[in-house]
Amino acid sequence: MSIQDPIANMFSSINNAQARNKEVVIVPSSTKKLALLEMLKKEGYIHSFVASDDTKPHIEIKLKYFEGTPVIKELKRISKPGLRQYSNYKDLPEINGGLGIAIISTNKGLMTDQQAREEKLGGELICSVF
Repeated sequence: MSIQDPIANMFSSINNAQARNKEVVIVPSSTKKLALLEMLKKEGYIHSFVASDDTKPHIEIKLKYFEGTPVIKELKRISKPGLRQYSNYKDLPEINGGLGIAIISTNKGLMTDQQAREEKLGGELICSVF
């Protein structure tokens, strides 16, 4: 059985692992997932990740905690395969008053909502992180 939305599946795996205070979560690999995880690492939401090139490629994500609580409070998928969500740079959402980030897929690659506003680029709203 194939997964309809692999990115949402990865987010669910991360949320479930953090609910159980797991240190590491393993998800199937893809280039878009690697780009999303790179953004999350750069913004300080996860500790690290390692991609493997076995017969079944997977990503091992090391989660980040602060004083025993997960750094990621909320990780939600915005644009879904059944209903894509697009926005221009003027209408990009502010996540929790600017405390969180939205990850946007633009024609220049993935970037945060703040970077997209600075470069005046719109695109597909992938997810929100707080």
